[in-house]
Amino acid sequence: MSWTRGPLTLLAVCVLLAGAGGCGSGDARERGSGTSPTPVGTLLEGRDTEGRPYRQVAQRDAPDLGIEVQPDTAGSWDVRLTVRRFRFSRAGATGAAVAGRGLAHLYVDGRLVTRLRTSEYRLAAHLVPRGTHHVTARLYADDGTAWAVDGRPVESTADITASEPGPGATPGATAPGEAGTHATDTRSRIGGRGSPGRAGKAS
Repeated sequence: MSWTRGPLTLLAVCVLLAGAGGCGSGDARERGSGTSPTPVGTLLEGRDTEGRPYRQVAQRDAPDLGIEVQPDTAGSWDVRLTVRRFRFSRAGATGAAVAGRGLAHLYVDGRLVTRLRTSEYRLAAHLVPRGTHHVTARLYADDGTAWAVDGRPVESTADITASEPGPGATPGATAPGEAGTHATDTRSRIGGRGSPGRAGKAS
């Protein structure tokens, strides 16, 4: 009768371990489910200009965004983003919304220029012809939804003015005294208007 003891003993061990995940494939299922992110915020009916829905979170948990744009000597523009309660996801990140994670979309006059997973970017001169332009950064989750607070997207806009090169300047270069103005972040980090501080940043 000794041949029956092995299976009975194994069955008893599995029953005892059931509360801790059971035997065999049950452990694998639990480990797999433990990696799934929990839902974040609330999806709203409102959408951005590209038709992407807003994902609303509480003000205390919302990411914060600022933008600074400065002209360089080659006629292009250096864009720098400042974020709080937010981290840029790596390329190829899972397409799920995770609190405080994602990427930024960069727009010039409402037209999408690039998607950023870093805080710095060089804006080519041909994207900013002569005149005044609005450079906007907006934060998105990795599932494509736009982070929002009180129904408005988390974004920041800088107004910049590009001038033509002065006499004697090489084509595409910005002559001394003729450079486009420093960008001033004139809009709050969550829509609306803000109060500008020193050149290139909002207070």
